[in-house]
Amino acid sequence: MSKKRASVFGDVLDLDLKDFAPKKRVDAQAPSREQVQAVAEAANFPSRQASVQTPKPPKKRAPRIYRTGRNVQFSVKATQETVDAIYAITDANPGWVLGYTLERAVEALQRELEVEKTS
Repeated sequence: MSKKRASVFGDVLDLDLKDFAPKKRVDAQAPSREQVQAVAEAANFPSRQASVQTPKPPKKRAPRIYRTGRNVQFSVKATQETVDAIYAITDANPGWVLGYTLERAVEALQRELEVEKTS
């Protein structure tokens, strides 16, 4: 048994591969680009081309920065309707900030739960 390994490129290097290429086939039954575009437009199929109109970015709220002594972050997942309601309550009451609205909501919930316990 030989201890020498066989070369991966052994006798392969003298091969002539210049004629090796994939054959190009033309599909004679394929519709033209114009026919495909006409069918797509008739079927109301959207184009993948970039649209000329850019969508308007969503309206952003003004930042709410107040010095209130509240220094703990409270992040919650909520529905858009709930978040909009909290902002609407805060905006409807001059001088209120989101932290104060949350404090009032928690106090109201505590009062409601106390009433339920006594009933």
